[in-house]
Amino acid sequence: MMRQDGRAKDVLRKVKVTRRYLKHAEGSCLIEVGDTKVICSASVEETVPPFLKNSGTGWVTAEYGMLPRSCESRINRDRQKSGRTFEIQRLVGRSLRSVVDMKHLGERSIYLDCDVIQGDGGTRTASITGSFIALVDCLETIKKKGLLNKIPVTEFVAATSVGIVDGAMLLDLNYAEDSKAEVDMNVVMVSSGDLIEVQGTAERNPFSRAQMDKLLDLAQKGISQLIQMQRELLKDSKFSANVKA
Repeated sequence: MMRQDGRAKDVLRKVKVTRRYLKHAEGSCLIEVGDTKVICSASVEETVPPFLKNSGTGWVTAEYGMLPRSCESRINRDRQKSGRTFEIQRLVGRSLRSVVDMKHLGERSIYLDCDVIQGDGGTRTASITGSFIALVDCLETIKKKGLLNKIPVTEFVAATSVGIVDGAMLLDLNYAEDSKAEVDMNVVMVSSGDLIEVQGTAERNPFSRAQMDKLLDLAQKGISQLIQMQRELLKDSKFSANVKA
């Protein structure tokens, strides 16, 4: 099956990352996955939520939003956040917390802001992949200030989507594919191959365990490529020698 954009079934969209995209943020990037574009920024605050006060433990959290003309037709600004927005930003936060040693972070918070400036499917997965890069650059900034003795990152983390469209299993769905998928699945995985989250939904007919396993294998293929891209982008960072393969 050849897709509308010319890709084979098991091929990611073209991914481009521009590091340090914002002047003032401690860490940031613009990630482009096909026609999906997300600005990911990481900011530091020398405080933690009340439940972590005096614990010596840090915190990583995320916010997510879509600009009004990030889609084909204007969407209202998400001033009162929708359930979808809350779900996505919690997913991003969970994904990044899973690879940060909070004790070594110290009693400070990292805020990851994911702003979708153009959407064409996969905005949540692009947000996770890009936020990891912004997070590492943010931690490097803190370390250079003498506030950390090492980068407290344990593994790389990235995400992609897979699905079944017209009976075919596809990697990295764009909006046209996602909107007609029989099965839609988002997968978040770390560099050791372990899973953080699997969000899989049958839109029409149920899917089998065997199909799910094949979709996860397809997702792992794509995520492995994304993590290799992260490695190349962050090869100037000293943390990468200390993380799991």
